[in-house]
Amino acid sequence: MTFKEQIQQGIPSILPDLKPFEQDINHAPKRKEILSSDEKKLALRNALRYFEPQHHAELLPEFKAELQKYGRIYMYRFRPDYEMKARPIQEYPGKSEQAKAIMLMIQNNLDYAVAQHPHELITYGGNGAVFQNWAQYLLTMQYLSQMTDEQTLTLYSGHPMGLFPSHKEAPRVVVTNGMVIPNYSQPDDWERMNALGVSQYGQMTAGSYMYIGPQGIVHGTTITVLNGFRKIKKSPEGGLFVTSGLGGMSGAQPKAGNIAGCITVCAEVNPKITHIRNSQGWINEVIENLDELVARVVLAKANKEIVSIAYLGNIVTVWERFDTENIHIDLGSDQTSLHNPWAGGYYPIGFTFEESNEMMANNPELFKEKVQETLRRHTAAINKHTAKGTYFFDYGNAFLLEASRAGADIMAKNNIDFRYPSYVQDIMGPMCFDYGFGPFRWVCASGKPEDLAKTDAIASQVLEEMAKTAPVEIQQQMQDNIKWIKGASANKLVVGSQARILYADAEGRVKIAEAFNQAIAKAEIGIVVLGRDHHDVSGTDSPYRETSNIYDGSRFTADMAIQNVIGDSFRGATWVSIHNGGGVGWGEVINGGFGMVLDGSTAASKRLESMLFWDVNNGISRRNWARNEGAIFAIKRAMETQPLLKVTIPNLVDENLFSV
Repeated sequence: MTFKEQIQQGIPSILPDLKPFEQDINHAPKRKEILSSDEKKLALRNALRYFEPQHHAELLPEFKAELQKYGRIYMYRFRPDYEMKARPIQEYPGKSEQAKAIMLMIQNNLDYAVAQHPHELITYGGNGAVFQNWAQYLLTMQYLSQMTDEQTLTLYSGHPMGLFPSHKEAPRVVVTNGMVIPNYSQPDDWERMNALGVSQYGQMTAGSYMYIGPQGIVHGTTITVLNGFRKIKKSPEGGLFVTSGLGGMSGAQPKAGNIAGCITVCAEVNPKITHIRNSQGWINEVIENLDELVARVVLAKANKEIVSIAYLGNIVTVWERFDTENIHIDLGSDQTSLHNPWAGGYYPIGFTFEESNEMMANNPELFKEKVQETLRRHTAAINKHTAKGTYFFDYGNAFLLEASRAGADIMAKNNIDFRYPSYVQDIMGPMCFDYGFGPFRWVCASGKPEDLAKTDAIASQVLEEMAKTAPVEIQQQMQDNIKWIKGASANKLVVGSQARILYADAEGRVKIAEAFNQAIAKAEIGIVVLGRDHHDVSGTDSPYRETSNIYDGSRFTADMAIQNVIGDSFRGATWVSIHNGGGVGWGEVINGGFGMVLDGSTAASKRLESMLFWDVNNGISRRNWARNEGAIFAIKRAMETQPLLKVTIPNLVDENLFSV
């Protein structure tokens, strides 16, 4: 069968041959055994309902073996034979160009060069899934190939519930991931429901089909590192940034360090992902010996090199050794997947990678104990460096939260706040999000590098024109973003689809998108898919990350994220998503995103203006009401440009009144 025929087939009526387990692929670790015997039967019944009854006797022992061996039923047999990658949009079958664009984005999330565990349908973060199993993938792609522009596909945690009649202005797809009753949102609840096949962890852009490889976070990480050095009033030249994690999101750190112009040391325990990042050019060097690492860093500091070094080993040993060697660390952070600490997100010191994986699956209580011991030791080493002047920040991965739960010396004197800030509190929140700047992104659906180059040039031209009249309050952001987009191609950021990320505010996003739409109308470029990271101004309510600089007591509420996805859906988004989970953990955040297809039409122009304006200013309004100074400025400016916008401005209270 051709590729199009395989997509249209969906779940095959004749069982495909069993597939060998490919050892050279980076696989998800075995999940801990959590189901009772009756629940295991339920998980098997749930899996078999995708298949015709005549196949159940053959598939039952196979799925039972998968559940026993891996802790999940992935249905490996049904993994497609074709290459998993984002193809040019015209290569997809279907009646709707919007649906074809979504198929493209789904396949990009599962591209071997993009996905962390492609055979387990996990894009990044150890558990950020696109689907729970291969039957869901096959059925979803089939539905999308059948869809018209007057239907909407609903997806419940990876399961395609079906196509429903709607209308042309409705979203083509509505995605929910992990939306469980609040009292059932603990980590073990996810383990149980995911093993049953009834819920999944969509992370942020994994389960919403908007992941574009490590590039998706490189820009934000670059801004963070640059502003981290600005905060300590030091040039990045010759400065040392120490962190850990080289997975889907964290793999951006070394590249960002290079762009910022410093020395980066990033530790990682997984040999496969370390060497993948090295082969992709995201890190310059790999070192496995601590003595060699010390010597190399001393030399790099002396020569003020711009270099990224991956240390294949546990990050705790780096912090401890650099302390005894008195190597000064300027910036320190951590981006291991601590939202997922008991299932491969963070590894204990004193054990090999293989030993840790075995302990995780077969002795989860001991694994948890060793992880928490390591977190206490990790924190103690960081504290020694910060006493010498290191600026340490939490990179939104729940490091501070899990360290506190482990009993580490991480609390401030009031025993309420953490000793160290989230990077959103100190850097991204007040410098970017409050002013509306966030991770806008686009994908050239033609698959042509020349289309991406043209969009880079269009975006650069738009920003340079805007910078001429931009107020002084946002000039630094404008100049950082102009520098970024002009150097984006030279930095070789593309992995998978022809995609780009660019921090922009509402005005910038609307003007850039409109310029793209006009270029499509003139046949200068092909169809473009717009989106953003959920880690943005409006889409995410996360008290320890995106909304950590909200100080009016509302940071544990999720009204903003829910309002955002509802507002996007009726203002013109092509697809919308809302998730429980994200980068800080199941039950710790609600986050949502969108995708929007630009086809050069007048209708697309109207949709982009309405939706993008709302998508940013919803969050600025909330931040304004929390009395964030930058957001008050930004929403007043937005009201001046849009007469239909009327937002309540807070009345500020004289603090001297409380001292009477």
